[in-house]
Amino acid sequence: MKTEILSSSFRDPSGFLFYRHGELLRQVNFRYQDDYNALMESGLYDALTRDGLLVPHQEIDPAVGDSDKAYKVIRPTRIPYISYPYEWSFSQLKDAALTTLKIQELALEYGMSLKDASAYNVQFMDGKPIFIDTLSFERYRKNQPWVAYRQFCQHFLAPLALMSYRDIRLGQLLRTHIDGIPLDLASTLLPMRSRFRFSLLTHLHLHARSQKHYANAAVDSKHALKPVNVSLNGLKAIISNLASAIDALQWKSGATEWGDYYAATNYDSESMQHKKDLVSAFLDQVSPSPGLVQDLGANTGVFSRIAASKGMCVLSQDIDPKAVEINYQQTRNDQETRILPLLVDLTNPSPALGWAHQERMSLMQRGPADMVMALALIHHLSISNNVPLPVLARFFSHMGRHLIIEFVPKNDSQVQRLLATREDVFEDYTRTHFEDAFGGHFELLQSERIRGSERTLYLMRTAASSSHQQ
Repeated sequence: MKTEILSSSFRDPSGFLFYRHGELLRQVNFRYQDDYNALMESGLYDALTRDGLLVPHQEIDPAVGDSDKAYKVIRPTRIPYISYPYEWSFSQLKDAALTTLKIQELALEYGMSLKDASAYNVQFMDGKPIFIDTLSFERYRKNQPWVAYRQFCQHFLAPLALMSYRDIRLGQLLRTHIDGIPLDLASTLLPMRSRFRFSLLTHLHLHARSQKHYANAAVDSKHALKPVNVSLNGLKAIISNLASAIDALQWKSGATEWGDYYAATNYDSESMQHKKDLVSAFLDQVSPSPGLVQDLGANTGVFSRIAASKGMCVLSQDIDPKAVEINYQQTRNDQETRILPLLVDLTNPSPALGWAHQERMSLMQRGPADMVMALALIHHLSISNNVPLPVLARFFSHMGRHLIIEFVPKNDSQVQRLLATREDVFEDYTRTHFEDAFGGHFELLQSERIRGSERTLYLMRTAASSSHQQ
């Protein structure tokens, strides 16, 4: 049977990921044979998987791969959901960076080194960052500098420094520069005071200058740079210094539009509890129980945790970086394993990126989920962003098989807040029009008014899901 090679897995000559009968596998090519054997026989693989730093795998019959090139075929543990660095909070990117450096540090102890330090080689599983590219290791070469040093600085140090020193939104530059933020760009954008931190001066500003010098020297044989020798102890010192530099970066979050949403909500305690009870009851009604839940507009994850408590894997997504940061820190501090906070703007969601638009999947390509929750969200999309209700209904029908959605009427104080500075041209924003629009794509299973408010909570399932179950 012909393999279905992942469109994002064509750059590495050492191997590739592919599907066979719906199962995700990785081929190890013969050219990677020596390094793969070193990884497995040195004890590094056992150490990394034992510490939860590398996705474990099983070796299977190599005949299922490309027989002309396949040295091994392995079956890696499946990651529940693929996310990208431009969807992570500050602390998520920071933890991913420190995990990469810890892996490199451990690799050196076993006579190996990372040849690839891409942020895309890190995913989040069970609430923690984990390395997913088994073919990113090579045997350590004496006196050689770290080949992935520049890549690490571009993928991790540069965006984190910009987010820390300038603006948290500059992390979105990773969406434009999928090979990492160019160091000369980062150096230009960073304030002068960043140069007084020795680690940033060395690994970012002077690194950017040396890159430029090296690029000029490459076309001028008279000034060609000589190879640099770096001892093992020197390399370890560089890794340690990078870890200290990353660890020292902090983001001081100020007030954001929705970061303190629950502190300013118009719910009283009884209404909020009733809403929680309804969400819990609606989740229990879905059969079979949802495996993957997308909580859109999740804020700090209050309702995400209700779904997670029922054993569901929850993508807790919000547009506000402070809310996502708070959500992730709580997930990490409480060692929650079923919630993945993500920074997502539904009005401009992550697109398909990279070569031929196929290296990074769009938000919708990574669905649909078993359940979508859209609580206190629809009025923001419809009124703040002028998205008509029929367009919203079609969007949600593609996002998941079931939907828990809250309709917030115009007389609600939160809607009045949105209308305070703009003309009310939203004649169709009514409960009747809402039900008509969503009725074209969903079957209504239940609706309940939230006590103490004019808001209504709905449980729906897509027409396709309804037909499938009959």
